[in-house]
Amino acid sequence: MATRLGLSLPQMRQYSLGKDVPDVARAAEEIGYDSLWVFERALFPEPASQGLYGVEGLPWPDQYRGVADPLITLTLAAAVTERARLGSSVLVAPLHQPFQLAKSLATLDAASGGRVLAGFGTGWSLDEYAAAGIRPIAERGKVLDEIIDVCRAVWGPDPVRYNGRITKIESAVVGPKPARPIPILLAASNKKALTRLVDHADGWLPVGMGVEQIATQWQELQELAEERGRKEPIQTVLRVNTERLPKAYDGVDRRPFQGSVDQIVEDLVAHAQIGLEEILIDLQGTARDGQELKDVAAEVFEKARAAGV
Repeated sequence: MATRLGLSLPQMRQYSLGKDVPDVARAAEEIGYDSLWVFERALFPEPASQGLYGVEGLPWPDQYRGVADPLITLTLAAAVTERARLGSSVLVAPLHQPFQLAKSLATLDAASGGRVLAGFGTGWSLDEYAAAGIRPIAERGKVLDEIIDVCRAVWGPDPVRYNGRITKIESAVVGPKPARPIPILLAASNKKALTRLVDHADGWLPVGMGVEQIATQWQELQELAEERGRKEPIQTVLRVNTERLPKAYDGVDRRPFQGSVDQIVEDLVAHAQIGLEEILIDLQGTARDGQELKDVAAEVFEKARAAGV
C-alpha cells in the first residue's frame, strides 16, 4: 500500500490568503494529495527574546512575520474540498482556551463531513505564551492534558460535565458534535510526551530529521505502547519541512529534504521505507506564490508516486 501524502496549505506572508488557500486546496485534492495541513506561529517577536525553537542565536524565518490562523485556514480549505482530510501539525494547544478549541474543532469536523485531524503540540515560544495568557509556559504539559480531556468530553455525549483547573462545565448540551470521533495526534519525542501519547492520544506527529532518528523513535514508541498495554494502533503522520533550491545541492552538510525536487523525492523514498502511514510535505516556505506552490506540489507528487512512495 502506498504511503499517503499530505500537503501544507499556504499560510505565510508571501501568499494572498483569500485566493491562494482555496486555490491550493482544490488543486492538491485534484492532484491526489490525501490531506491538507496547517501549522501555528502566533506572532513574530521583534527583537526576539529567543532563537527559533528556543535555540540561542537561531534566527526566525522572515516568513513567520505573518502566519495565518490555522483554524481559519483549514475552514477556507474545507469549504472547497470534499475528500482531503484536514489536519494540524501542529496547533500549539496550550495557547488556546480549552473549551473554545474543542468547540471550534467539533464545528469544523461537522461542517467538513468528518475530515479533521487534531494535531497538538506544546510549543516553545515564551512570547507566544505571554501573549496568549492562558497559563505560563512552565505549565504547558498540564494544560495539554486538560485540553485533551476537554476535547473528549465536549465531543462526547451530552450532558457534558468537566471540572478542571481552567475549564468548568457543570452540565451542558454542547453542539454541534463532530461527524465522528476526531483523532488526536501529538508531537512527541521525549519519554514523558511519548507516554502521554500512548496513554491518551490516537497518533504521532514526528518531524523528518533523518531516517535513522525517526526509525529509532518509532521503534521506541512501539515498544513503549507494548510495555503499557496499548491495544489500539498508533496513527502516524511524518512532517517534512522542505527547503527547495533551484539546482541540486551538493554540500556535504545537506539536511534531509533540502535541495532540488529530485533530492527531496529521494529523501521521501528513504523515509517512506520506515513504514509510517502518511507523510506531510511542507513546500510553502520557498515558493514565491500560490501558482508556484501548486506547480511544485504537482511535480513532487508525480515523482514521488513514480518512485514508489
